[in-house]
Amino acid sequence: MPNLTRTARQKAATGADRLGLGVPGYAHPLVAPVEWAELTRPGTPLHWAVLNVAGGARGGPGSRPDPHCLEAAGKLRNAGIRVLGHLDAAHGTRAFGDQISEAQRYLDWYRVDGFYLDRCPTDRDDLLGMRRTAETLRALREGAHLVFGHGAHPCPGYAELADQLVTFTGPWSEYRWSQVAEWTADHPPERFCHLVHGVPRTHLEEALRIARWQGAGTIYFTDRPDRAPRGKGRIDPFETLPGYWDEIVSRIGPGISE
Repeated sequence: MPNLTRTARQKAATGADRLGLGVPGYAHPLVAPVEWAELTRPGTPLHWAVLNVAGGARGGPGSRPDPHCLEAAGKLRNAGIRVLGHLDAAHGTRAFGDQISEAQRYLDWYRVDGFYLDRCPTDRDDLLGMRRTAETLRALREGAHLVFGHGAHPCPGYAELADQLVTFTGPWSEYRWSQVAEWTADHPPERFCHLVHGVPRTHLEEALRIARWQGAGTIYFTDRPDRAPRGKGRIDPFETLPGYWDEIVSRIGPGISE
C-alpha cells in the first residue's frame, strides 16, 4: 500500500474529500454522441472535461471552428461544467508559440475555461519553461483552470504551477501496485488526478479505494483496454464510456456515502 503520512492516510480513509470525474477527452461528438450527452446528465460528479477537436496525442483546436464541438462545449458550459482545451506539451519539446497560438484559438472559438496540457514533462529542468507557459495561459484567460497531464509523479515544483496534476495514467495492472510520492501528502486531494484503463468491473471498488488512499480527488476509470485491434491503429481507451459508467457515477455521485 502506498506510503503516506499519518495525517494524509487518515484524511483519505475517512472519505472527507469526495471523488469526482475528469474526462481526458472523448472522441469527436459525431463519433461519440452518447458519451458527450452523458456528461450533462444531472447528478454526474464531473470536475472537468477535455475538448480535443483535432484528436490524437497531438490534438488541438483544429484549423477552423467545428460546429459539432461548439455545440458540445456550449452544452457543457450551460450545465456548469468546466471545459478544458487540449494542448500537447510533447514532454517539454513543444514550441511555446505553438501552444499559445492553439490556446488562443480554443478561447476564441470555444470559450474554454482552461487547459489540459497533455504529455507534460516531469523533470526539474523543464520547470522554467512550464512556468512561462502556465503564466501566459493565465494571462490569456483570467481564472484559467490548468491541469498538467504528466501521467506520473513530477518533481514537487510543478504543484506550484497548475491547479491539478495527473500523477498516474496507465493500466490497472500497474495502478493496483502503484506507489504515491510522499510529497503529495502535503497537498489536498483536489490537486491530483488518476486516469486508469483496463479496470475490471470486479475491481472497481478496489480501484476507488486506492485513489482515495493515495489522495486523488479526480479520477477516470474505464474497463476499455489500451491496445490496437488487428489491422487497425491504436484506440484510445478514454475515448468511449466505460462499460460500468452508471455504476461509477452512482458510487461517487452526490449523496453517496464513502
